[in-house]
Amino acid sequence: MRVTIVGAGIVGIAAAHAALDRGHDVTIVDKEGREGRATDANAGWIAHLDIMPLASPKVWRQLPRWLADPLGPLSIRPAYLPQLVPWLLRFLAASGADRIAAGSHAIRSLNALALPAWKTLLAQRGLDYHLREQGILSVWRNRADFARASGVLASQRALGIDVQELGPGDLAAIEPALRNVEAAALYPAGCHVSDPAILAADLLRQAVGRGVRFISGQVNGIVPAPDGVDMRLADAEPLGADRVVVAAGAWSRPLAAQLGDAVPLDTERGYNATYQPGTFGLGRPVMFEGEGFVTTPLAIGDRVGGAVEFAGLDAPADHRRTLAVAQRLRRFLPGFNPDAPARRWMGFRPSIPDSLPVIGTASRDGRVIYAFGHGHLGLTQAAATAQLVANFLDGNPQPIDIAPFSAGRF
Repeated sequence: MRVTIVGAGIVGIAAAHAALDRGHDVTIVDKEGREGRATDANAGWIAHLDIMPLASPKVWRQLPRWLADPLGPLSIRPAYLPQLVPWLLRFLAASGADRIAAGSHAIRSLNALALPAWKTLLAQRGLDYHLREQGILSVWRNRADFARASGVLASQRALGIDVQELGPGDLAAIEPALRNVEAAALYPAGCHVSDPAILAADLLRQAVGRGVRFISGQVNGIVPAPDGVDMRLADAEPLGADRVVVAAGAWSRPLAAQLGDAVPLDTERGYNATYQPGTFGLGRPVMFEGEGFVTTPLAIGDRVGGAVEFAGLDAPADHRRTLAVAQRLRRFLPGFNPDAPARRWMGFRPSIPDSLPVIGTASRDGRVIYAFGHGHLGLTQAAATAQLVANFLDGNPQPIDIAPFSAGRF
């Protein structure tokens, strides 16, 4: 079939390879040079061990402290608040115990496919070297906060996730640069990639080499037709296809609305800074629990990022937030200079209140397949999502229950 994928982020590129593997003719349409794609500068984690929705007790405990700091881990620009209210109400509704349990189960089912799918894709394309299996570390500034996280750790262990609590001596042995940490936990099976942007570029280059047609353009409309699906491009002739995959990340919502699906998609604007390699002196990714940021030792440099900001797609970046994240890191790395030269970035995480992506067919036409809204787990879930998309293309059964990811849940 003629398959057109709207979006050349990591999900769309992975879906292109999956469709090629099934023998389809593939076109990718995306606006070149689009700023803020989450693919281009995310933390680089394959966070397949992360199973908790954002709407959880862990987050609600931190909200008052976070919101009190205008440059803290979470902020809402006042002018954007009226537009965000419906999203916030859905986020609140997703915080009930039953919803959290159901969401965790759904995330776990998709994440169980994530790392195997990535290993298969990377092996097939000769890109295994991008995967770094060095584990992921979580650290807490005080033991009381660590004690409150015991329920989450217990739930992870019950699901077979290996979590190793570290004493001060153990932590010093593996990450001697860290200071002011009273508790830590190591996830040995955690991993990350060398650099998400380079990985995506390599996969896109190979997709084009395998015959994918790339069209630079903005898809403004998707219109079902008797003999296929037509796409209206901003500055080009209409494009027809047998099947369309909407994988446009934070820009997917209006396309879904045209197809009868009112998806409560918003953007969590994330900020990060990338310093010279070795600047932090850390050997693996670190989650600074309760602080709202993470670090990753990438091939191109040491990245610190986090900070959720709700301000929509159009407001300019506020890189005071980037500096604030780096300054908070200094509490744990006293020798680190936040003002050292760094590449600063702001991007758009496509976020849905229940933390589940939208994967499935459009309400008005089953020839349109959704694959967007992965929030903080886009890189993690991209290869697995691509396999689910390919199954939709071919009408094959899915390996997991896909109902929790349907656009119809809204």
